[in-house]
Amino acid sequence: AALNGGLRSQVSAALKEGRVTPTELCQRCLALIKSTKFLNAYITVAEETALKQAEESEERYKRGQPLGILDGIPIAVKDNFNTAGIETTCASNMLKGYISPYNATVVQKLLDQGAVLLGKTNLDEFAMGSGSTDGVFGPVRNPWSYSKQYKEKSVPKSHSEDEESNWVITGGSSGGSAAAVSSFTCFAALGSDTGGSTRNPAAHCGVVGLKPTYGLISRHGLIPLVNSMDVPGILTRCVDDAAVLLGSLAGHDPKDSTTIQDGFKPFELPNLTDVSKLSIGIPKEYHAPGLSSEILALWSKAADLFKNAGAKVVEVSLPHTPYSIVCYHVLCTAEVASNMARFDGLEYGHRSDMKDSTESMYAATRREGFNDVVRGRILSGNYFLLKQNYEKYFVKAQKVRRLIANDFVKVFRSGVDILLTPTTLSDATPYTEFIQEDNRTRSAQDDILTQAANMAGLPAINVPTALSERGLPVGLQFIGRSFQEKQLLTVAKWFEKQVQFPVIQLEEVKRHDTDVFQHQKSASFS
Repeated sequence: AALNGGLRSQVSAALKEGRVTPTELCQRCLALIKSTKFLNAYITVAEETALKQAEESEERYKRGQPLGILDGIPIAVKDNFNTAGIETTCASNMLKGYISPYNATVVQKLLDQGAVLLGKTNLDEFAMGSGSTDGVFGPVRNPWSYSKQYKEKSVPKSHSEDEESNWVITGGSSGGSAAAVSSFTCFAALGSDTGGSTRNPAAHCGVVGLKPTYGLISRHGLIPLVNSMDVPGILTRCVDDAAVLLGSLAGHDPKDSTTIQDGFKPFELPNLTDVSKLSIGIPKEYHAPGLSSEILALWSKAADLFKNAGAKVVEVSLPHTPYSIVCYHVLCTAEVASNMARFDGLEYGHRSDMKDSTESMYAATRREGFNDVVRGRILSGNYFLLKQNYEKYFVKAQKVRRLIANDFVKVFRSGVDILLTPTTLSDATPYTEFIQEDNRTRSAQDDILTQAANMAGLPAINVPTALSERGLPVGLQFIGRSFQEKQLLTVAKWFEKQVQFPVIQLEEVKRHDTDVFQHQKSASFS
């Protein structure tokens, strides 16, 4: 039953006591990856490497010298983090077959602490999207599509092909990582979060998704999308586990000048019993167009939960929120245009056979290597950066970004400790419905509640809260003060304990792996 234990409280203890070995744990996760292959959560499964790492971990445990809580713990990494010796594709033709000569700092930190890297997870191409449907390896399927909870609520279909088309998306762009954690194939996964790419799929897949303060975790080795907003994200099955991973990853990195200079002290989350000293802010602007009545009701219920427990709950205003998605789009595409210039077919990645001239080779390489979404964002970004448009769009967007960040500063200065908002406008959409709209329209809708935290550089976390009427997960978002992760996670842990989010009952996998799922009582590990 180690698969349903908390990292600190159960799994690490089981490994130390010899009740389970790292190799057994790794083999079980690899078996689950095979039996959930239909989810398309992984692009690359590093079976040999993982088993070798598990054996090394086993030796350390035998000597009584484990490297820490994460020693022997199977983890997965989004395929836009560089991994030495394992392909890094960004789910693109441009980087298909590319093997990095070095590890991203976050990957190296996990390996240095004995974690076992199972493989690389699926995403939208170059992390541009909110559905994990636009990568060259195909869309990721939400494990909840195959859960007992969803199947009992969804309309019975007569044909198997109808049932086949009934699956829902994971959200994105870190959908592979969220699906991997949700389906028990790993204990934790890394995602990246530029405008909500960790929190959005966490909400749709019923897992915890943490976006730390900008600069707290190194971006070195994360293939950049938007340098001023990108943050490595953490996906786990409970808040305590997110704190464990944060403690392992945070801190200064000489290879990333945007990381904090001060050291970071890992912390254990206290069990909060008294919330009466807390002030919870409810931003009225987050009652956004398109917010489902179901999520609105859940948001109100959560606010009442805090109020009834003695916390101060106040409505607050973040007046520039309505401009944030447009501002985000301008800044995002401008930085994308700049970052994507490195993929020219000369140094690494795909190179076209076009030999007419260097210019034609560049053009053909980029046409063949990027999908329409990436090319569209490059075009938009370069348009905003044209000399005649620079002041009108890019500079103006930077000024609006400052106003958005200042809104948060004012609210937190007024005495509010944590903001409570929805994470998504609704529960997960069926894939057939999701692809009716283009990527840009979808991203604008899906990022609306999450991207402001990236623009302000603030920490934010999705906590799975309840199941919708359709039997799908719905999450709520907590936004904290800059570098106050301990307070944010402590409140999130209290909330997690109150709501007791139900565990996924995976019907499809039960056939292959009955004993893993049948005794689970609660989604919280500990």
